[in-house]
Amino acid sequence: MTKIALCCILLGAGVFGFLEFFTKGLDRLPAKVCHGAVDREIAASALPDTRKAYEGGKSDPSGETFTSTCYVKTSSNFISEGSIISGEAELGDATSTSWSNRFTASGNGKKFEASSGGIKAISYPERSSIYVPCTPPGKKKEQARQAYALIVEARTIGETRVTGTPLRQAITDFAYQLARHAYKVGECQEPRKFPAELPRLH
Repeated sequence: MTKIALCCILLGAGVFGFLEFFTKGLDRLPAKVCHGAVDREIAASALPDTRKAYEGGKSDPSGETFTSTCYVKTSSNFISEGSIISGEAELGDATSTSWSNRFTASGNGKKFEASSGGIKAISYPERSSIYVPCTPPGKKKEQARQAYALIVEARTIGETRVTGTPLRQAITDFAYQLARHAYKVGECQEPRKFPAELPRLH
């Protein structure tokens, strides 16, 4: 019995050692991070890999002030600065024009845009934003000063695996998937079919 237990311990230690030394931190995260909001591979395409990676996020479905957040971080330990891709979704009061003007005013570098079925995206080198019309539960469209909408902003901080268009695309995809998740969790009134992805940035 003791030999069997010892073998199990050694086997377990061997498996742990293999995972620790032959897999990367991002590989050990869930396939969909932040409670199913975003595909892990999107974060992996943007962030440099290390032995440790962390993910987290939360949703606060409290009606008109609904928010949802998501982040993925790679570093040698949780305290170090590391590299981060993160995003926040918030239910606000804005038309697509006022949203675009505000985000564009804070942008730096060349701007890219994409849209599909009323869903709009704006991308700068290290930041992206998504706009989705969304009336919260218990509200009527005419109650908004401008228009009810779910607005997502995402960005990277620190070193990244890629640059240029591939990085823009990863951040935009991260923001888009968070928007799609938040739209469902926030119970937006408008029935909407989200495409698998937005048109690619060029």
